[in-house]
Amino acid sequence: MQIVDPRTGAPMESPSSASSGQKAGDTAAIDDAHLIVDVDMSNFQQVVLEGSMQTPVLLDCGSHNSEASAQLAPVLEKLAREYAGAFVLARLDAEQNPQIAAQLGVRSVPDVKLISQGQLYDQFQGALPEHQIREWLGKYLQLPETAGPSPHEQAVEAVATGDTATAKALYEQLISESPEHHAYRIDYAGVLTSEGQFDQALEILDALPPQDRDSTPGRGVRARIDFARQAPAADEVNALGERNDSEAQLVRARFALGQGRYEEALEGLLSLMKSDRSYGDDAARKTLLEVFDALGKDHELTTLYRRRMFTLLY
Repeated sequence: MQIVDPRTGAPMESPSSASSGQKAGDTAAIDDAHLIVDVDMSNFQQVVLEGSMQTPVLLDCGSHNSEASAQLAPVLEKLAREYAGAFVLARLDAEQNPQIAAQLGVRSVPDVKLISQGQLYDQFQGALPEHQIREWLGKYLQLPETAGPSPHEQAVEAVATGDTATAKALYEQLISESPEHHAYRIDYAGVLTSEGQFDQALEILDALPPQDRDSTPGRGVRARIDFARQAPAADEVNALGERNDSEAQLVRARFALGQGRYEEALEGLLSLMKSDRSYGDDAARKTLLEVFDALGKDHELTTLYRRRMFTLLY
């Protein structure tokens, strides 16, 4: 069986006769025609089955009449360009090619299959959000080093460095591209919270489906808003002077929470819990739990201070 170029269906040149020496990740001279191919009965064998012997093929079984397929298509095309030849995106209209779809076991669209060496490696159904598809692809294929961080990775980095303007622009882009991926909306609300735009952040959270609105990240953003709104004023903190009684410790911890200085606040709350557990109807422990909820169970500060809190309790 002759191996063909999965991008064009033409016979592959041997390494000795190929003149370009192009590798995956070398974006020079790569255009959509080399990365994205429409397939049907006339070229399916060559492009998908035989072609996957040379280059992995991501087979998108969709339909022009499917809204989910239309939503997924630009995401797969974007990834095909980013991977720059590491795989070929083959697009099959399952409605127009029912025989192929039946042989592939396609029952609903979109149905995406990763094929290599003529074999099915993995598959997923439905219009998954971009970040999940990236994670799925990343188990099998490596992004070219020249690809750079994804928009979501850039947004996370912008938040970490305090560049809220860039973070907002990136999350707005992500929300536009993946409107059903509500985690981006929660992250966006978090950025607005950092800027003090509490009402706008709450409006976004309130519009989410209950399972997202009441998720740990969603509750976390709400807790951050509550911390900021309930925090004492700077004048009240300054008026404490050198006081270090239980009231003063709680006021300083809540002020630090309002400023987003979580480690300082956690340390103060833990100290108060150790010295005066009953103060304010167990206010230190209750506030610690609120902070853990705001940060999320996997946050390093949550892990550290939850363990220290349990040590005090037991």
